[in-house]
Amino acid sequence: MRLIDHYIVGGTGGGTSRQSDVFNPSTGQVQARVNLGDKALLDTAVATAQAVQPAWAATNPQRRARVLFRFKELIEQNMQSLAEMLASEHGKVIDDAKGDIQRGLEVVEFCCSIPHMLKGEYTQGAGPGIDVYSMRQPLGVGAGITPFNFPAMIPMWMFATAIAVGNTFILKPSERDPSVPIRLAELFREAGAPEGVLQVVHGDKEMVDAILDHPGIAAVSFVGSSDIAHYVYKRGVEAGKRVQAMGGAKNHAIIMPDADMDQTVNDLMGAAFGSAGERCMALPVAVPVGEKTADLLRDRIVAAMDTLKVGISTDPEAQYGPVVTAIHKKRVEDWIQTGVDEGAELVVDGRGFKLQGYEDGFFVGPSLFDRVTTDMSAYREEIFGPVLQIVRAASFEEALELPSRHQYGNGVAIFTRNGHAAREFASRVQVGMVGINVPIPVPVAYHSFGGWKRSAFGDHNQYGMEGVRFWTKVKTVTQRWPDGGAAGDSAFIIPTMG
Repeated sequence: MRLIDHYIVGGTGGGTSRQSDVFNPSTGQVQARVNLGDKALLDTAVATAQAVQPAWAATNPQRRARVLFRFKELIEQNMQSLAEMLASEHGKVIDDAKGDIQRGLEVVEFCCSIPHMLKGEYTQGAGPGIDVYSMRQPLGVGAGITPFNFPAMIPMWMFATAIAVGNTFILKPSERDPSVPIRLAELFREAGAPEGVLQVVHGDKEMVDAILDHPGIAAVSFVGSSDIAHYVYKRGVEAGKRVQAMGGAKNHAIIMPDADMDQTVNDLMGAAFGSAGERCMALPVAVPVGEKTADLLRDRIVAAMDTLKVGISTDPEAQYGPVVTAIHKKRVEDWIQTGVDEGAELVVDGRGFKLQGYEDGFFVGPSLFDRVTTDMSAYREEIFGPVLQIVRAASFEEALELPSRHQYGNGVAIFTRNGHAAREFASRVQVGMVGINVPIPVPVAYHSFGGWKRSAFGDHNQYGMEGVRFWTKVKTVTQRWPDGGAAGDSAFIIPTMG
């Protein structure tokens, strides 16, 4: 049985005898075991990170960027093997796995321009003979706690920016699919990063709490469910850390009567069912405006679902694969039953799906509900599986209110040909990321990712300039150089009073 260990300098520290199973979701079989760390192991990693951080921060940003450039090249050279490794532990199909890696790589590309982004501000003559300038400096040691659904993208969102600005970084990935994060750290070291700049520790809640409490860690970035995000944010802030914690979602797709229905349905198939719905930016709620639009949308969706192919992660014809674990499969199927019990119309039932030859795999067939109402818990909560719900709206205003009033506010999309309606919707909807005829509006790497309400806790978004701000602190210097006159010839005047 393959054993997945931590990637830290100086061995495994105190270590523990605890391990966790890593499954192949397509077969349902255990393919590896991963060591789970404890506080003593984290102490070892933090001590190393603290020791190497000053020299890394003192390395000029252009040289740090060269490491990122080389890392980008290595990722591209190893794309296929990384995607296969990712798919074997997560279950997403190879194309989705490559997309996972590519979206993380785009943040690495953005960070290659870190010398420009770290330039400060300068004011000459802020007072008599006085100049003022500011600089951004790293925080010290940063940490990232990342989810199972994007084991390449989200770690790179975090550590690329944190390390580029001069921090060292400790990554705690999901124990469900830990191999790709380890491989990323190995490639980062191969790219020229000093030993200890990026380390990986594995663990469960015990390790999460150790990270949140550790006095040597200055900042923590987290992505996961909203309840855990709130816990991470509260505990981390109470320990004096800077924290950003991204939570869950229930993203809506508003379909106006004038929408291009063929394109809309095609987009919904990918956005609702791609990666088995295990995405915080999936579109699990379709909101057609008007009964005629709703009936047409439902018919088109049912027809399109009949063509969806569910398969193992290595099947090039499969549009999505299994969910990550048997426990998660049961959770999704339980939510489907909850929807039935609450009175929603189950149009297509994906429960009990079996793939010939892979009967033990963690597969859930595509499911569709119609006539879902806002009082149903299956609507209010995140299902995180291949389940699409239709919530009918009588008007644009009613459709606008649905995502705006929902407890989550991660992403939303509107499908329409009407520019005024799209502009009005984008301006008024109470959600952090908006797509106009774009089903999954994840911003490009030089903008930033972040939701509202219970989808995000903290003041800064992920990556882009928001990421640079999160992983740095500002220092402002006010300076005056004597002109050679005798001391005391003139009194100092605060620049704002001069």
